Amino acid sequence: MIKYIGSKRRLVPVLDAIATASGARSALDLFTGTTRVAQAFKRRGIAVTATDAARYSHVFARCYVETDARAVTPRELGDALARLNRLPGVDGYVTETFCQRARFFQPFNGRRIDAVRQAIAADYAGTPLEPILLTSLIEAADRVDSTIGVQMAYVKEWAQRSYRPLELRCPELLAGSGRALRGDAPTLAASLGPFDLAYLDPPYNQHRYFTNYHVWETLVAWDAPEHYGVACKRLDARDPTTKSAFNSKKTMPAALAATAAAVDCRLLVLSYNDESWVSVEELETMCSHHAEVATLAFDSTRYVGARLGIHNPAGVKVGSVSHLRNREYLVLAGTVTAVRTAVTAAMAAHPGARRAARHEARSRVRREAGPARRA
Repeated sequence: MIKYIGSKRRLVPVLDAIATASGARSALDLFTGTTRVAQAFKRRGIAVTATDAARYSHVFARCYVETDARAVTPRELGDALARLNRLPGVDGYVTETFCQRARFFQPFNGRRIDAVRQAIAADYAGTPLEPILLTSLIEAADRVDSTIGVQMAYVKEWAQRSYRPLELRCPELLAGSGRALRGDAPTLAASLGPFDLAYLDPPYNQHRYFTNYHVWETLVAWDAPEHYGVACKRLDARDPTTKSAFNSKKTMPAALAATAAAVDCRLLVLSYNDESWVSVEELETMCSHHAEVATLAFDSTRYVGARLGIHNPAGVKVGSVSHLRNREYLVLAGTVTAVRTAVTAAMAAHPGARRAARHEARSRVRREAGPARRA
């Protein structure tokens, strides 16, 4: 699994416990990202629909959610991976853009990435193996990159892992069927259900996954885009049509409220944290069309980039990180029975979980607003 901001690795056991206790047979993962949560649901035999706006996320969903491992011939996949691993490197877009102009990969690995991606486009495009091989390539490239966890910058000195040779491995495919869809969450939400369980993990701030992981976007699109800046970001990142309502403080609350209201499900699970633009109380209000709403709080370490520190576009460490821990929230909404069952299961799976009281959310908002002025 690639390095990813907002990864729910630590919450997966909780979400897995909720899904199991709920008895869900169908589930929606609306902002699926790397599909970590969708995979956990699929392992439980749940029919999963995984959606996201990102190209690379759609590829992951086609590989891990839509592909049925039982329909893949191991020898055919193994032969394809072995062939790609034997290819000599060639100079191409990745080498020029992400190794010479920028420093995301060492040139010998950049040439291998170019060779493998060209072969996938030439020999596997449109086949069932394409999303599997693309996933393998992205995961292989992630293991040898030289970044702080996102692709807005790279480190000044080559990361130790960047010296390792690129090696494609077989993704851990899962048995069972599922759906992988690409699109904007507010647009898709109303047309997908009904579901027994729906999981929403929307973006928390102005930082866009489209630019945070622009290298993966380009590897999937394979369109040799024009670029700008030290990080060689895709020029279409400046196009308003690639921007999400969830990355604007002005538009995010309405977009999230509309999305939560549009999802047709018996149990809604919404994750958020205390670095976001809306309070717990506001989140609960967004879900109040359900009969019962409860919120759990979990203390958590921040994303890997925060632990590595703040770097400028040239990869030089600057400034200091304000804090290394935050609080994750799970808002549970649905029938009274479904929510209470989910709360019990979540707290058993994570002994550190606790109910988030409404007065706590109001106090946090007041602290962030600063001391009140006296008349």
